[in-house]
Amino acid sequence: MKKQNQVSFKKGLKLGVPIGIGYFSVSFAFGMMAVSSGLSPALAVLISMTNLTSAGQFAGLQVMTSGGSYVEMALTMLMINARYFLMSLSLSQKVSKKLSSLQRALMSFCVTDEIFAVASMESGDVTGWYWAGLMSMPYLGWSGGTLAGALVSGILPASLQDALGIALYGMFIAIIIPAAKHSKAIVMTLAIAVTASCILYYIPSFDCISSGFAVIIVTVISAGLMAYIAPIKEEKDEEEETCISC
Repeated sequence: MKKQNQVSFKKGLKLGVPIGIGYFSVSFAFGMMAVSSGLSPALAVLISMTNLTSAGQFAGLQVMTSGGSYVEMALTMLMINARYFLMSLSLSQKVSKKLSSLQRALMSFCVTDEIFAVASMESGDVTGWYWAGLMSMPYLGWSGGTLAGALVSGILPASLQDALGIALYGMFIAIIIPAAKHSKAIVMTLAIAVTASCILYYIPSFDCISSGFAVIIVTVISAGLMAYIAPIKEEKDEEEETCISC
């Protein structure tokens, strides 16, 4: 491994540690819930190793335990996880052009809200080695937390199981706040997103919208408005402006 690749991998690995810790607590609760619902620990871990989506897995578990059909499962997963289409499309603009289609496909497996947020704030191109380091701890944390939760299912009280899910939200706030301190555009984006989320959540007319579609709607609205209000200039545009001024 070249020195540059080692540096990129270690940087991603370091940034992925807090995400992995947050994922461990949430997947711990998933592991306990899965086993208490009748799944074996091995099956619970297999689900986490092949999905890596908190909302999707919890929703999918409900469909499984209620005897839902494959069609219902597919539609549920599509609605809840459709936001990853937008994230992957956005992230593809930052991925190194040297990566092949197969490498990009493998990277897409670990596109989550938190990993996307960290990768999006990367100043340079997102390389394969950086991504490998960034996804390592979250993947291990998610799978390991599920295993730990499945093994100790029935020991911890329900109140403590519910409290474990709070860590993920705290971790996500810790990722966003530092970037917001240095960018008014990010603050405005957050304000628009929070306002849109509250409207969809508290107004009865929007009760028919699922949580997955609500995330997509809020993302399109906030990102679309800010792309129009405060677009990011491309390097070529900046160079052209410099040449004109000269």
